[in-house]
Amino acid sequence: MGKLVEEFNGYREKMNDRIMETANTNIKRFFALDTTSYADGALDVKTKEMLGLVASMVLRCDDCIKYHLGKCHEAGVNSEEMNEIFMIANLVGGSIVIPHYRRAVEYWDELNASA
Repeated sequence: MGKLVEEFNGYREKMNDRIMETANTNIKRFFALDTTSYADGALDVKTKEMLGLVASMVLRCDDCIKYHLGKCHEAGVNSEEMNEIFMIANLVGGSIVIPHYRRAVEYWDELNASA
């Protein structure tokens, strides 16, 4: 696994564990809702992760973008599909998404180099 991916996943896991040490019921429910919402249903996991990635790019959340890039990679999204995801995110979000697009491409490249 590349440095960007290892650092992100390690920090995310560490801080999620820390949050859960003192989380109240509402936070625990929110985390559970987030997890269960991306399970197979009328839409498959791959589609849901692609949607999550577009939304994250439009909302300009780098942590969310990295998370969904990793999940898309796990779900079998290929680079051709990813380029179309990036196109839609930039179309919907406008030019302000471009800096996030750059970082997303860098992270995607690292995910693929590690595979």
